[in-house]
Amino acid sequence: MKFKEFCEYLKSIEETTSRLEMAELLRGLFHLVDSDEVDKVAYLTTGEILPAFRGVEFGLSEKLIMEALSKACGLKVSQIETIYKKLGDLGEVAEQIISWQGKALSLSQVYGELLGIAQTRGTLDKVMKLISLLKGLSGFEARYAVRIILGRLRLGVGDATILDALALMAGGKELKQDIERAYNLCSDLGLVAKSLKEGGMEALKSFGVKVGYPIRMALAERVASAEEIVRRLGRCAVEVKYDGFRLQVHKEGQRIEIYSRNLERMTEMFPEIKASILKEVKVHSLILEGEALAVNEETGEFYPFQITIQRKRKYGVQEYAKEFPLKLFCFDLLYLDGEDYTPKPFIERRRRLEEVVPKGEHLDHSELFITESIREIEEFFENAITRGLEGIMAKRLDAPYTAGSRNFNWIKLKRSYRGALADTIDVVILGYYYGRGARAKLGIGGVLVGVYEPSADTFKTISKVGSGFTEREWVELREMLDRIKLTHRHPRVDSLLEPDVWVEPKFVITVNADEITRSPMHTAGRTIEEPGYALRFPRAVSFIREDKRAEDANTVEDIVRLYNLQKKVSVE
Repeated sequence: MKFKEFCEYLKSIEETTSRLEMAELLRGLFHLVDSDEVDKVAYLTTGEILPAFRGVEFGLSEKLIMEALSKACGLKVSQIETIYKKLGDLGEVAEQIISWQGKALSLSQVYGELLGIAQTRGTLDKVMKLISLLKGLSGFEARYAVRIILGRLRLGVGDATILDALALMAGGKELKQDIERAYNLCSDLGLVAKSLKEGGMEALKSFGVKVGYPIRMALAERVASAEEIVRRLGRCAVEVKYDGFRLQVHKEGQRIEIYSRNLERMTEMFPEIKASILKEVKVHSLILEGEALAVNEETGEFYPFQITIQRKRKYGVQEYAKEFPLKLFCFDLLYLDGEDYTPKPFIERRRRLEEVVPKGEHLDHSELFITESIREIEEFFENAITRGLEGIMAKRLDAPYTAGSRNFNWIKLKRSYRGALADTIDVVILGYYYGRGARAKLGIGGVLVGVYEPSADTFKTISKVGSGFTEREWVELREMLDRIKLTHRHPRVDSLLEPDVWVEPKFVITVNADEITRSPMHTAGRTIEEPGYALRFPRAVSFIREDKRAEDANTVEDIVRLYNLQKKVSVE
């Protein structure tokens, strides 16, 4: 396929706000390309060059792209800046200033050039490669190439839309479950698309776990009491719930990779954990999960999350590791020496984990005991809270590891669930409002936020948030949002409200509120008969959660459950 033809599809997708139409357009595109191109289509239509866990980034700023455009087109950078201020989109700038017809490059050729730019180390070399690519593209093609490099393709295509399209290509939406299962085991849309194209549904049904491909993490439901845990699970495993980095560690011989809960590669940020796995775990290959926390070596106490989160940095990691060393509390085993452990019962996975992972300076097992006693669970819960931990997790003993799913095989009970709505909620920023009064000078006075609806792959509004950030954070937030602003509502956003500026649903913040109420103004949980749900007096309690993707925010189902828990507590 020619890259220009691919761009025509991108333009058609860009112009629709219907997810069904997007999926149908993508189905046609996947059907048209061959098996050597289908993975590239899957990556590029979601605005990536490789899966996020590969850690490959373009590393080119707007300024550097303007310099490349300047040299390619023979214009001054100042002239390009003037056009950019008018259009607000460097892709459109490229389309306007490039006058040649291009070299009719293929999709694979352009993808190879883009990948080469991303994998090149030196800034100057990156710019020179980009200049060479721009000279081979028409203005129309350059529009999308530049947007891809900047991470601003903004088609509204999410993972679920790609999976829908692949299911349609394979024969129908009823096939999505098997396709999604394969994706949950590898987190690589391109690999799934390529496997389906080459081997059909049989290839995906036999799809297995692979070291180096992070498994999408299992999630827990929440309840309000120990009584409900026992009612749902009976005899179960109960662990403390740590407030740290949830990590998935992959080992293959001497190679170690560490991934975050949102599948970001973070190996270099945890040198002490990497070294401990290499030194102390005497198996050839494994995949395990654990929670990493900063621990006070003198007292054995856990530092607060604000200390632990500072490990997420590019520079000074070794020095910070010496000052605030981390310990990984391992809690699940997913793969061991060629055997997929995800179908096995939790208790079997846990026993094998304790056999192969020794306790040490930077490795430990999560605290766990097995019971069906409400009193014992409550005592364990109170003890965890007294020690400054978040709460507890309860796990069904015979449950498999359900990758990418949230269900009652795992249940969490946190201190915050004991109050009316003391629990925090993770929400996605969908747009912002201009500041008024004292905030007029900041250019931002509040944000429109929403929660995720997995069944529709959309974001539903739940509140406006106008408090909780410092003045400096408001300014920084506006700058970050302006880099992802849109001229129209994002196709995956369902809203009755109209903010001053729409943005791509990308950034997650944590908020608290007095309670959840019903509101006809918001779309979270809204039906023809019933109004939506809203947060009363919300305030931000964290800045951007860099460890979470938009899809990791709380769901509409979470909000409904919290609303019902809130009513139950108030009645009691």
